[in-house]
Amino acid sequence: MRMLCAVLPLLALAGCSSFRADPERVTPVPADRLLAYQQPLEGAGQIVVNRDIGMLGGGCYVAILIDRQVAARIGIGEEARFQLPAGARTVGIGVDEQDDTLCGKGRLHRELAVELKAGEREQFRIVSESKEGFAIRPATN
Repeated sequence: MRMLCAVLPLLALAGCSSFRADPERVTPVPADRLLAYQQPLEGAGQIVVNRDIGMLGGGCYVAILIDRQVAARIGIGEEARFQLPAGARTVGIGVDEQDDTLCGKGRLHRELAVELKAGEREQFRIVSESKEGFAIRPATN
């Protein structure tokens, strides 16, 4: 019984962390939630952002910020692609201000500096964890 009492809270906390979706289950963000950087550009680089699947914030969209401007609203298990001129960029996440539920009332701001090169792709993941909340990280295969 003691063992059960010790393990159960750990399992509950682990259930709040997100996990990467199977590639065949990832869906593109619908066009009405892609707000910027969708036009092909000569000499551009590409930024790809995937959002993990998980319970924490599962009913909320997260705003993807590029150069501190909202570029998309992403849900769980979705992927967004952006075409940007090469150079120094800031990729981040924030609260979806279009959300009028409790999700839109929170505080969230995370950023990463990226050096985007022409013809190259930079990939990122939005993860959710029970201790830290949402984070954006470089995707590692």
